[in-house]
Amino acid sequence: MKFNENLANLVSYEAGKPIELVVREYGIDAKDVIKLASNENPYGTSPAVVKAVGEIVNKMHLYPDDSYFELKAALASKFGVSEKSIVIGSGSDQVIEFAVHAKANANKGILTAGITFAMYEIYAKAAGAHVFKTKSKEHDLGEFLQIYNAKKDEIGVVFLCVPNNPLGGCLDAEEIYKFLEQIDADTLVVIDGAYQEFAKFKDAKKEIKPRELIAKFPNAIYLGTFSKAYGLGGMRVGYGIGEESVMSELGKLRAPFNITTLSLKAAIEALKDEEFVKMTLETNFEEMKKYEKFADKHGIKRLPSFTNFIVFEFERQNASELAQNLLKKGIILRDLKGYGLNAVRITIGLPSQNDVVLKQIGGNLK
Repeated sequence: MKFNENLANLVSYEAGKPIELVVREYGIDAKDVIKLASNENPYGTSPAVVKAVGEIVNKMHLYPDDSYFELKAALASKFGVSEKSIVIGSGSDQVIEFAVHAKANANKGILTAGITFAMYEIYAKAAGAHVFKTKSKEHDLGEFLQIYNAKKDEIGVVFLCVPNNPLGGCLDAEEIYKFLEQIDADTLVVIDGAYQEFAKFKDAKKEIKPRELIAKFPNAIYLGTFSKAYGLGGMRVGYGIGEESVMSELGKLRAPFNITTLSLKAAIEALKDEEFVKMTLETNFEEMKKYEKFADKHGIKRLPSFTNFIVFEFERQNASELAQNLLKKGIILRDLKGYGLNAVRITIGLPSQNDVVLKQIGGNLK
């Protein structure tokens, strides 16, 4: 059977190994598995969300309100934007897909950092679009501009991952605004803020305010998600915020009922519990200090992180071997070999989990 030729060069996105796989392969009891590979919220989600979803479980046979009126109204109130400026996605990565299909094709490619969220490239290649990347691993905006100015007619979408996944670094908002001033109005710039709650908590200079962003730059859109700080990774709810005419075009690509009845309820309730989010952020960065101190003590290069994960990059240690050794003990970390790095990405877990993981890493260092 012949398939679309664009699929020939695609490599599937590699998600973190599920707990169930480790249980099957290594015979480890599920309760003893520590999964710190997918940047999930180790504290679960707000108890109010669990209660609210439980109360409507018997409605799972019904489609959700496809206007997503209540969720859009809550997001509009939170960010001070119009409800017509919001598109809801099955995770923010679905809105990434909308952006690619709206502006990229065989004649218009995308521009990204050298190492960044893999789905930008996957969606672009699936659409037959060329992928331009900086040589720099992180977001070097000077290099972005150099490539953009040289290939302006061939670039339809620019992706800025703020903070950057899988590395953790984050541009200042002012840097981004100065960059946007030099981008043509017909080029779509996607500000991926999946980890923005963490970044702005750690450093106010990192905060991208959607209302301010789209007022100054109608060609920019902001992406957010409920998967990280709000602890709804399994519910798959994300959103895009942009100028109304832009989001109207992206909205044409949205399939009906693209999130579930239970997901919709969960997201609405999650927005109400800011105390849960605050607890998550405070504890995350307090626990991250353990990893920073460990890395410094053992001479391990650690990348600055404004997220809920940290990257350990090794010189002598084989990161893939380390990850595999820990996997056999029920500890799931993210091996970054696929990104060309001798490194592991570690989600900041519960205090007890972090203590176990660091002890095991220490015992496997060469």
